[in-house]
Amino acid sequence: KKSRRLARAKKAAAIAPAPLQKLRPIVHCQTQKYSAKTRLGKGFTLEELKAAGLSAKYARSVGIAVDFRRTNKSNESLELNVARL
Repeated sequence: KKSRRLARAKKAAAIAPAPLQKLRPIVHCQTQKYSAKTRLGKGFTLEELKAAGLSAKYARSVGIAVDFRRTNKSNESLELNVARL
């Protein structure tokens, strides 16, 4: 237990200004049963990054996850994730 805790602290110190986990977008779950719930997605879309004034290359360098395949289907979720950035 102690060695794992020390290893985590050592890793956090090594990548000092960056967070341990990447910043991820909030997305809605898929099927009708779970569509009201939200969860963390794989990465922000290029459209969300552009609206926030960031490039994909810069976003990755500061610890923001980027997903080139994801698309925005609603304006509300786009605005929510831009505010998250």
